[in-house]
This record gives sequence, structure tokens and C-alpha cells, in this order.
Amino acid sequence: MTDTQLYLISPLDVTGDFPQRLERALVAGKGLVTAFQFRVKGVDSHEAAALAEPLQAICAAHDVAFIVNDSVSLAKRLKADGVHLGQDDGSPRDAREELGREGQIGVTCHASRHMAMDAGEAGADYVAFGAFYPSTTKDKGPDAEVPDLELLQWWTQIFEIPCVAIGGITPDNCAPLIAAGADFLAVSGAVWAGDEVAAIEAFAKVMQR
Repeated sequence: MTDTQLYLISPLDVTGDFPQRLERALVAGKGLVTAFQFRVKGVDSHEAAALAEPLQAICAAHDVAFIVNDSVSLAKRLKADGVHLGQDDGSPRDAREELGREGQIGVTCHASRHMAMDAGEAGADYVAFGAFYPSTTKDKGPDAEVPDLELLQWWTQIFEIPCVAIGGITPDNCAPLIAAGADFLAVSGAVWAGDEVAAIEAFAKVMQR
């Protein structure tokens, strides 16, 4: 049985019945889903906070970390469990000053060992590598380097900071990432594009072998 866990990323639209869908996913993924990233675009901070509130409560009820994408200020306003930073979203050191010792800070490192080491030295709680597979969730330029499995193996052998594999991950293609040592699989489309319960159960079959 693997120690790898699921890190859910929200779709951009979290209105309508999405809170109910999140609830179902977390019930189905009890013990497997340990984090949820709130990722919306193009809304102001007031609307974002209103959208986040019911989702944050659901995560709290299921003991799942509620992580805000990109915005340290929103994470602080919500008293979220943490923030996930892209390379242009500020430094982990600054985020730590804003969120305090308990805040979980993750950093996108693409396929770069250098970025990951810098993030670790700056106090990141986890680093994220990807996109490993074609993804519509995580933006990357046409010339972006695709990480290989050796990157995960190298990181987990040398560093204690957890690593997250991200980008186009499905139940059908996740096994090599687990074998390479990914601590978390960040998934979005594979769960929310269809039946979220069936998707979580499909991941569980692979991850709990």
C-alpha cells in the first residue's frame, strides 16, 4: 500500500452544486484526500471569499487542508490552512510572515531542481512538479519543460520536504508517479469532469494496492 495521497484542485467554477460534489468526493476519499486547493480566476476578493466559505467549512469538517491558490492576502483573510504560490506569486518567506508558522506554503517548481531547492531553502512546506501529462488546469507555455520521473526520485531521496506531482493525472496514468515517490497527486479534471465519487474510487484502487 502506498503512502501517496490525493490533493484535489477545484475547477474554476465552484458555484451551483459544487459544494455538494466536494462533500461527496471527500466522503469517498476519506483517508486518501488530505488537501483541497481553492482555485478561481477573475473574481474580486469579496466574491472569492464568499465562494470559498462553504468549501472551507466542508474541508474543515473532513479534516482536509484548505489551500488558497496564488493569493496570500485571500488565504490570510480566510484564515486558510495555507497558500499555493506560482513562480510569480511572491516568496515563501513573505508568505510565512503573513500566514505565520502554521500556514502551509506550497510552491510550483515546474521541472526545475533549482526552483525546488530555492523554495525549500525559503521555507516551503511542499514543492509541486509538473505538468507531467497534458493539462488544461495548470497553465504552461508551449516550450515548458516536462518533468520526468527521475525528478521525483531525486527529490524524495535527498529532501524531506514533500513533493506534489501535478498535471493531467488520472487513475490510468498515476501509477508511475506513485512508484517514483510522489507524496501527493494533485488532480482536478480527472475528478470534476465526470462522476467525482467514481473517480476517487478509481484512484483509490490504484493508490491502495
